Amino acid sequence: MRKKRILIAPLDWGLGHATRCIPIIQELIAKGAEVIIAADNRPAELLKKEFPDLEHIRYPGYAIQYPVNANMAWTMFRQLPKLFKGIGDEHRLLEKIVNDHGIDAVISDNRWGAYSVNVPSVYVVHQLRILLSAYLRWGQGIVDYANKHLMRPFSEVWIPDIESENNLSGELSHDSVLPQNSFFIGPLSRLKRIAATKKELDVLVILSGPEPQRTLFETLITDQLKTTTLRALVVRGTPERFLKMKLSDTLTLIGSLTSGELSEAIAASHIIISRPGYSTIMDLSHLGANAVFVPTPQQTEQIYLAQRLKDQKICYFESQKEFSLTRAMEQFNSYSGFTQFHNDYSVLRQRIDHLLTAIS
Repeated sequence: MRKKRILIAPLDWGLGHATRCIPIIQELIAKGAEVIIAADNRPAELLKKEFPDLEHIRYPGYAIQYPVNANMAWTMFRQLPKLFKGIGDEHRLLEKIVNDHGIDAVISDNRWGAYSVNVPSVYVVHQLRILLSAYLRWGQGIVDYANKHLMRPFSEVWIPDIESENNLSGELSHDSVLPQNSFFIGPLSRLKRIAATKKELDVLVILSGPEPQRTLFETLITDQLKTTTLRALVVRGTPERFLKMKLSDTLTLIGSLTSGELSEAIAASHIIISRPGYSTIMDLSHLGANAVFVPTPQQTEQIYLAQRLKDQKICYFESQKEFSLTRAMEQFNSYSGFTQFHNDYSVLRQRIDHLLTAIS
């Protein structure tokens, strides 16, 4: 019997959409499916390293630009025509890929146009509510409606979180009316729990996210680390470039780490500094780790998640503009860190079984 061919298509805004697809890909392979990965830019490079034996297809992203200092809302508003054109373009290309490669089903992580009218299509999303800044909250209902309208072509919506009050995403996926075809599948993490080891690193910095803010934060944090004798590793989040260099006797930069290498680095680190992207939060919660978060400037989702975790006394956060490594390390131990969650992926396996049965 021919294996069912499942296409995985993650968004290319940062690495998080790709990393959280890793456990989905692993479960599909365990179920006997043949996985084809359609991605672009850094997510494509990361997934090629994780799954070198799978078939990979270039699937261009939206090419949306993030501002350096300009207003985020206005910058994104001006690019709406480009965004909607990109959604249309990616849908037409997706249909061609489905036809040319004999795809039986599609799993899209946050790519609105990555659905097919000919095969079952699943949409993976934690952000059913795209939060607007305070002065634009009057338009929240319009954005919520538009977001859910864009999900309608999909057969199912998979939400990587817990349905109960003890959840990770808060109002991003719990304080609105959910689509009838939505399912909470539990948090997803590519990382492995490793027994506590000797803390060989004082600071582990995990960078990701869109440019130019990724580079700006890298410069900020490395400049501050250079003035200390802290044993530090900066993971740049650039899997497309092999890089490992020492900036000093105690400070090392590396382009990227595999899932196993990152799991080991986290276990060996005293303090972790990163963006509060949702996939990173799922990873650190999976490991029961503590962290200092520095949200991407003007990215309302990350600011909301970081503030929520700070209010819960789980993790400390500072803005990028005012970030002080010294102050962050002083505050770090005043926060509990994550309580390790346990997800046996049983609901995810049920949804995968349902998907594979639907295309039998």
